Amino acid sequence: MSLAESPVHSSSSDDFTGFLERALGSGSSHSSPDEEADYESDDGSERSTKRRKVENLGSIGKTHGSTSQVFVEENSEASPKKVICTHPGSVKDLCIVCGQRVDEKSGVPLGYIHKDFWLNNDEIDRVRSTDIKKSLHLKKLYLVLDLDHTLLNSTHLNHMTAEEEYLHSQTDSLQDVSNGSLFRVDVMHMMTKLRPFVRKFLKEASEMFEMYIYTMGERAYALEMAKLLDPRKEYFGDRVISRDDGTQKHQKGLDVVLGHESAALILDDTENAWTKHKDNLILMERYHFFRSSCHQFGFHCKSLSELKSDESEPEGALATVLEVLKRIHNMFFYESKDNLIDRDVRQVLKTLRKEILKGCKIVFSRVFPSKFQAENHQLWKMAEQLGATCSTELDPSVTHVVSTDAGTEKSRWAVKEKKFLVHPQWIEASNYMWLKQAEDKFPVKQTKT
Repeated sequence: MSLAESPVHSSSSDDFTGFLERALGSGSSHSSPDEEADYESDDGSERSTKRRKVENLGSIGKTHGSTSQVFVEENSEASPKKVICTHPGSVKDLCIVCGQRVDEKSGVPLGYIHKDFWLNNDEIDRVRSTDIKKSLHLKKLYLVLDLDHTLLNSTHLNHMTAEEEYLHSQTDSLQDVSNGSLFRVDVMHMMTKLRPFVRKFLKEASEMFEMYIYTMGERAYALEMAKLLDPRKEYFGDRVISRDDGTQKHQKGLDVVLGHESAALILDDTENAWTKHKDNLILMERYHFFRSSCHQFGFHCKSLSELKSDESEPEGALATVLEVLKRIHNMFFYESKDNLIDRDVRQVLKTLRKEILKGCKIVFSRVFPSKFQAENHQLWKMAEQLGATCSTELDPSVTHVVSTDAGTEKSRWAVKEKKFLVHPQWIEASNYMWLKQAEDKFPVKQTKT
């Protein structure tokens, strides 16, 4: 996207919003001209305007190797008074509207839209306000997708084991990636395996969401992976965010996403990457196809690739979470009684999550360190988020004892009183599957002394 297509400042954000939409290639979220007519500026003012293209300052053109142009807005009834530019955005310290140097940058860097592009806070608020109205009118929310261990799994070629060598003869062609799932990406010196069901997942999710990729990988890697997942740019356009585009080191944030937090969901396998947005997060079970991936997370077992196996398509993580996304979308648009613009997808997510272990009362045994405050443990918090009640004391209302050792006093009590005795993985599995799991699949063994 060249600066020739960027708009001049006007009293509404329509021009700038249009520029950002074109830059992002958000074809899936575009409405027709008739639909767009419904989204006028809030002040409701009617002005007759005409636009003409004029040459921009030579300094901007030279910066990008071409003569850039902007749209200038004129009042058709009287000569306009001089307007002081508010510098809504900048590229390489030059205002994208007036071309003047911007000495003090404030706002958010949006380098994935255009190199060295910044948008100030007021303008990004206006853009989001305009975009949310369009998205809600089209019955769409926002979905931010992690890459590694969520949609795919990659390994460096020199990290492949002897038992994985057979994969070199089974790779799919990069000339037509739309039907493939295993690719050798020589430009990155990597092999990449797409998660089962990912093609159908993206197709169906795109009908409910405007989607972004957001990875902690480098930009070059992110773009190569996007080519595999979305070769025709029909799902993501240019909405591909890498760690180079974030505002905090080792963290991801919705501040660089042009969508309201109240309408955004996140799929990621790493909770700690989203410390400011945990209420938007759906935690994904990690996809470990390659041996190096298992080793990275401390699993000393054969990988799916070494076992010549893979995750189930109809019962795997992406198929499961797609059904969850459909339920959230339906609840948000069709079951809530609030005004559409006032609805918050985070509340829908919280409500749906609390149904999973509703009615369960849990006591933990030999799960936390002896001096650890039980209420602060991740499993305790997870169980409560899933709707369970947690306690440190046994009583007749307890339904489940969660333990790692069948020989503890509380574990023996559970067996005697015919309560459920389950391993901690029961809670984790219920969380990942968004459904209370069968207790008999998570037995507890007695620890040898």
